[in-house]
Amino acid sequence: MIAETIRYVLSNLPLLLCIAAVLCAAVFDRETPWPQRYLSWTLLLAVGFDGVWAGVFHVFFPGTASAQLGWQASPFETKISIADISLGIVAMIAFWRSLAFQNAIALYAVLFYVGVSIGHFVQAFAHGDYSADNFGLILIHTIPLVFFLAGLLWAAWRAERDGYVR
Repeated sequence: MIAETIRYVLSNLPLLLCIAAVLCAAVFDRETPWPQRYLSWTLLLAVGFDGVWAGVFHVFFPGTASAQLGWQASPFETKISIADISLGIVAMIAFWRSLAFQNAIALYAVLFYVGVSIGHFVQAFAHGDYSADNFGLILIHTIPLVFFLAGLLWAAWRAERDGYVR
Protein backbone atom coordinates (compact mmCIF):
# COMPACT_ATOMS: atom_id res chain seq x y z
CA MET A 1 0.00 0.00 0.00
CA ILE A 2 2.68 2.51 0.98
CA ALA A 3 4.89 1.49 -1.95
CA GLU A 4 1.96 1.93 -4.35
CA THR A 5 1.19 5.36 -2.92
CA ILE A 6 4.81 6.48 -3.25
CA ARG A 7 4.93 5.14 -6.83
CA TYR A 8 1.68 6.98 -7.65
CA VAL A 9 2.90 10.29 -6.21
CA LEU A 10 6.29 10.09 -7.93
CA SER A 11 4.73 9.03 -11.24
CA ASN A 12 2.28 11.92 -11.13
CA LEU A 13 4.51 14.51 -9.47
CA PRO A 14 4.39 17.08 -12.32
CA LEU A 15 0.59 17.14 -12.28
CA LEU A 16 0.46 17.20 -8.47
CA LEU A 17 2.89 20.13 -8.40
CA CYS A 18 0.69 22.07 -10.85
CA ILE A 19 -2.34 21.47 -8.66
CA ALA A 20 -0.37 22.49 -5.56
CA ALA A 21 0.78 25.69 -7.31
CA VAL A 22 -2.80 26.70 -8.11
CA LEU A 23 -3.98 25.88 -4.58
CA CYS A 24 -1.11 27.77 -2.92
CA ALA A 25 -1.70 30.80 -5.15
CA ALA A 26 -5.38 30.76 -4.23
CA VAL A 27 -4.68 30.58 -0.48
CA PHE A 28 -1.45 32.49 0.25
CA ASP A 29 -0.52 36.18 -0.08
CA ARG A 30 -3.91 37.34 -1.29
CA GLU A 31 -2.71 40.96 -1.25
CA THR A 32 -0.48 40.36 -4.28
CA PRO A 33 -2.35 40.79 -7.59
CA TRP A 34 -3.55 37.44 -8.87
CA PRO A 35 -1.42 37.27 -12.06
CA GLN A 36 1.81 37.73 -10.14
CA ARG A 37 0.71 35.39 -7.35
CA TYR A 38 -0.22 32.56 -9.72
CA LEU A 39 2.89 33.12 -11.83
CA SER A 40 5.12 33.03 -8.74
CA TRP A 41 3.67 29.78 -7.40
CA THR A 42 3.62 28.14 -10.82
CA LEU A 43 7.28 29.01 -11.31
CA LEU A 44 8.21 27.74 -7.84
CA LEU A 45 6.36 24.43 -7.93
CA ALA A 46 5.25 23.46 -11.44
CA VAL A 47 8.38 24.70 -13.23
CA GLY A 48 10.97 24.86 -10.45
CA PHE A 49 10.56 21.76 -8.34
CA ASP A 50 9.35 19.75 -11.32
CA GLY A 51 12.39 20.78 -13.40
CA VAL A 52 14.83 19.86 -10.67
CA TRP A 53 13.00 16.57 -10.04
CA ALA A 54 12.97 15.63 -13.74
CA GLY A 55 16.61 16.57 -14.20
CA VAL A 56 17.84 14.73 -11.12
CA PHE A 57 15.83 11.65 -12.08
CA HIS A 58 17.38 11.62 -15.56
CA VAL A 59 20.93 12.27 -14.27
CA PHE A 60 20.93 9.64 -11.51
CA PHE A 61 18.54 7.06 -12.99
CA PRO A 62 19.04 7.40 -16.77
CA GLY A 63 18.23 3.77 -17.54
CA THR A 64 14.89 3.93 -15.76
CA ALA A 65 14.01 7.38 -17.07
CA SER A 66 14.89 6.47 -20.66
CA ALA A 67 12.98 3.21 -20.51
CA GLN A 68 9.86 5.00 -19.27
CA LEU A 69 10.10 7.35 -22.25
CA GLY A 70 10.66 4.47 -24.66
CA TRP A 71 14.21 5.64 -25.44
CA GLN A 72 17.69 4.27 -25.10
CA ALA A 73 19.93 6.04 -22.55
CA SER A 74 22.24 8.50 -24.31
CA PRO A 75 24.54 11.46 -23.61
CA PHE A 76 21.69 13.69 -24.84
CA GLU A 77 19.74 12.73 -21.76
CA THR A 78 22.42 14.22 -19.52
CA LYS A 79 22.38 17.45 -21.49
CA ILE A 80 18.63 17.87 -21.32
CA SER A 81 18.75 16.92 -17.64
CA ILE A 82 21.16 19.76 -16.91
CA ALA A 83 18.79 22.10 -18.80
CA ASP A 84 15.88 20.82 -16.66
CA ILE A 85 17.82 21.33 -13.43
CA SER A 86 19.00 24.79 -14.50
CA LEU A 87 15.50 25.92 -15.47
CA GLY A 88 14.15 24.48 -12.22
CA ILE A 89 16.66 26.27 -10.01
CA VAL A 90 16.21 29.62 -11.75
CA ALA A 91 12.41 29.22 -11.67
CA MET A 92 12.54 28.56 -7.92
CA ILE A 93 14.70 31.66 -7.43
CA ALA A 94 12.16 33.65 -9.48
CA PHE A 95 9.57 33.09 -6.75
CA TRP A 96 11.34 35.80 -4.70
CA ARG A 97 12.34 38.09 -7.58
CA SER A 98 10.73 40.87 -9.60
CA LEU A 99 7.95 40.40 -12.08
CA ALA A 100 10.37 41.20 -14.93
CA PHE A 101 12.64 38.34 -13.80
CA GLN A 102 9.64 36.03 -13.48
CA ASN A 103 8.40 36.97 -16.94
CA ALA A 104 11.78 36.17 -18.50
CA ILE A 105 11.92 32.76 -16.83
CA ALA A 106 8.30 31.99 -17.69
CA LEU A 107 8.89 32.91 -21.34
CA TYR A 108 11.92 30.63 -21.44
CA ALA A 109 9.88 27.83 -19.85
CA VAL A 110 7.09 28.27 -22.42
CA LEU A 111 9.57 28.07 -25.31
CA PHE A 112 11.38 25.11 -23.73
CA TYR A 113 8.13 23.21 -23.11
CA VAL A 114 6.92 23.87 -26.67
CA GLY A 115 10.18 22.38 -27.96
CA VAL A 116 9.96 19.41 -25.62
CA SER A 117 6.35 18.79 -26.67
CA ILE A 118 7.27 18.88 -30.35
CA GLY A 119 10.01 16.36 -29.61
CA HIS A 120 7.52 14.03 -27.94
CA PHE A 121 5.15 14.28 -30.93
CA VAL A 122 8.01 13.53 -33.32
CA GLN A 123 9.02 10.50 -31.26
CA ALA A 124 5.43 9.27 -31.27
CA PHE A 125 4.52 9.81 -34.91
CA ALA A 126 7.87 9.40 -36.65
CA HIS A 127 9.22 6.58 -34.48
CA GLY A 128 6.11 4.92 -33.05
CA ASP A 129 6.99 5.73 -29.43
CA TYR A 130 3.62 5.83 -27.72
CA SER A 131 4.94 4.93 -24.26
CA ALA A 132 3.00 6.59 -21.45
CA ASP A 133 5.87 8.87 -20.42
CA ASN A 134 6.54 9.99 -23.98
CA PHE A 135 3.03 10.42 -25.34
CA GLY A 136 0.75 10.26 -22.32
CA LEU A 137 0.48 12.14 -19.07
CA ILE A 138 3.64 14.14 -19.77
CA LEU A 139 1.94 15.83 -22.75
CA ILE A 140 -1.38 16.10 -20.98
CA HIS A 141 0.54 18.06 -18.35
CA THR A 142 3.02 20.00 -20.51
CA ILE A 143 0.75 21.38 -23.21
CA PRO A 144 -1.80 22.95 -20.82
CA LEU A 145 1.11 24.27 -18.73
CA VAL A 146 2.40 26.09 -21.83
CA PHE A 147 -0.96 27.80 -22.29
CA PHE A 148 -1.35 28.48 -18.56
CA LEU A 149 2.10 30.10 -18.33
CA ALA A 150 1.50 32.10 -21.52
CA GLY A 151 -1.83 33.30 -20.13
CA LEU A 152 -0.21 34.28 -16.83
CA LEU A 153 2.50 36.16 -18.73
CA TRP A 154 -0.12 38.08 -20.64
CA ALA A 155 -2.19 38.79 -17.50
CA ALA A 156 0.90 39.88 -15.54
CA TRP A 157 1.96 42.17 -18.39
CA ARG A 158 -1.52 43.73 -18.48
CA ALA A 159 -1.64 44.15 -14.70
CA GLU A 160 1.80 45.77 -14.69
CA ARG A 161 0.89 48.04 -17.57
CA ASP A 162 -2.29 49.10 -15.76
CA GLY A 163 -0.35 49.72 -12.53
CA TYR A 164 -1.75 46.82 -10.46
CA VAL A 165 1.49 44.95 -9.85
CA ARG A 166 3.71 45.91 -6.99
